Amino acid sequence: MRTHFIAIGGSAMHNLAIALKDKGYHVTGSDDAIFEPSKSRLEKKGILPEELGWFPEKITSDIDAVILGMHAHQDNPELAKAKELGLKIYSYPEFLYEQSKTKTRVVIAGSHGKTTITSMILHVLNFHQKDVDYMVGAQLEGFDCMVKLTEDNDFMVLEGDEYLSSPIDLRSKFLLYQPNIALMSGIAWDHINVFKTFDDYIEQFRRFVASITPGGVLVYNEEDAEVVKVVENAENYFRKIPYKTPEYEISNGKVLLKTEMGDIPLSVFGAHNLLNLEGARHICHTLGIMDEDFYDAIMSFKGASKRLEKVEREDKGILYKDFAHAPSKVKAAVKAFCEQFKNEKKYSFLELHTYSSLNPIFLEQYDHAMDGLDEAIVFYSEDALKIKRMEPISPDLIKEKFKNENLKVFTNAEELHAYWDLLDKTHGVYMMMSSGNFGGLDLTK
Repeated sequence: MRTHFIAIGGSAMHNLAIALKDKGYHVTGSDDAIFEPSKSRLEKKGILPEELGWFPEKITSDIDAVILGMHAHQDNPELAKAKELGLKIYSYPEFLYEQSKTKTRVVIAGSHGKTTITSMILHVLNFHQKDVDYMVGAQLEGFDCMVKLTEDNDFMVLEGDEYLSSPIDLRSKFLLYQPNIALMSGIAWDHINVFKTFDDYIEQFRRFVASITPGGVLVYNEEDAEVVKVVENAENYFRKIPYKTPEYEISNGKVLLKTEMGDIPLSVFGAHNLLNLEGARHICHTLGIMDEDFYDAIMSFKGASKRLEKVEREDKGILYKDFAHAPSKVKAAVKAFCEQFKNEKKYSFLELHTYSSLNPIFLEQYDHAMDGLDEAIVFYSEDALKIKRMEPISPDLIKEKFKNENLKVFTNAEELHAYWDLLDKTHGVYMMMSSGNFGGLDLTK
């Protein structure tokens, strides 16, 4: 099968391209910018474009599938040529569905926790040598690629994202998967640039639940009021399995999960991760993994990339990085950090980087998000606001919206870096939260 990727360099897209190459497909692609690690990984597989840019001549009538990434625009010249030739054009999730429509599809959805829960499930299955197809949004220890596609596996585990499918398909990605087994971890307004109201955002999850195949299964977080409302109001038939935060304690800096089999030591921390673990346990149970086997495997789970991930520093200082940027994720990460290190001086840095987090209306959602820390720092780039064509935001407005007068606010990367350099990282504990990189800050030094 011949496939061509428009915007092959994306985090998700390049992993799918590699998976198809491994499956034996003929893979080509284009992009106007490809960064690491995508560049090296594509080059290793022999599918890195020879030059950057868009080349309509690459689009020929013998191509079986054109896969369109979100990075491309509606007026992309390669897309125009594909339409002209009448080729089949897929979004990323649409193509994943085509690859998995004869399999049992397990879809993990939610505003927060979906990457970690998917990662936990895959870790457990891999530990017990249960082979499945999958797509997950973070690099995992023991996995070469974030996507795996085969002809033989009966199951496919998919991280279900509510963001748009492609520039020409404005449906939420997870609406294309039609799950047989689903999980919903929580609902907290995100992607304000796309979903203008909270109800519009919730509507995507109503549709997701409605897309569960008849007689399917939904595992859901019963501690989330919005999730419960969506589940209770669903009109289609499926089996409902609720879950909640299990009992645990922190002893000598170690998290111990309380179970009927005794205390289980974990390598992750935070109430939200214990809640994620419980959701993963229920999904694994539907896949034939008994509790004893689940706990045996989950002890060695160290977390998904950039989800309270410990950074190895040259000075041996204690530092974690987290992808948290949406308010609910920030609050959960800060709560976990404060609980885990209650006797240490705690520093936490948050970069406001996305369209939503830089929107003055949406900033209301961050109220008290950085409470409980000894030093709380927020950084956002004035240049980023200009690039995104957004109105300037004052540091005073940030303090007001966060409801934290002691907040330190930086708008200039050089000033942030100077402050960072003055801190003795061998004293106290540090957490860096961002979907960006704090203006190029090196966290290892």
